[in-house]
Amino acid sequence: MDAEEKYSFWVDIAEYDMVTAEAMLKAGRYLYVVFMCQQSIEKMLKGLYILKKQKEPPRLHNLVRLFHKIYGNTDNELNPKHGLEFKNYLQLFAKLTAYYISERYPSYREKLSESINKKEATEILLKTKEAFLWLKSLEKS
Repeated sequence: MDAEEKYSFWVDIAEYDMVTAEAMLKAGRYLYVVFMCQQSIEKMLKGLYILKKQKEPPRLHNLVRLFHKIYGNTDNELNPKHGLEFKNYLQLFAKLTAYYISERYPSYREKLSESINKKEATEILLKTKEAFLWLKSLEKS
């Protein structure tokens, strides 16, 4: 499988996770909405990593760090357009990473479940969809 085929595979499963996030919202499983949003963005980034770097992505779940591994760590390294857009999603990526890490520890799951209501889950899902489309647009750049 070449890099473009691998990228397509990652995009397919990222889209599947996004649909799953929507299903979890309808089911009232708000913590899992956020978890699936994180998974979707992580898979999209890993697909972009393969496409841009022509090698397998690192085993990394921090979305901010993963983005920087693809596009650079500083404003000087980032394409101005990427840097400006990334700043719009930096807070979302950090929030999704925090929920992902916390979700993996059962002692935090109950507390997190209480903190995420329908409104919060809906806002995160909408912002994630926006970020997803932006990341997808980067396949051409």
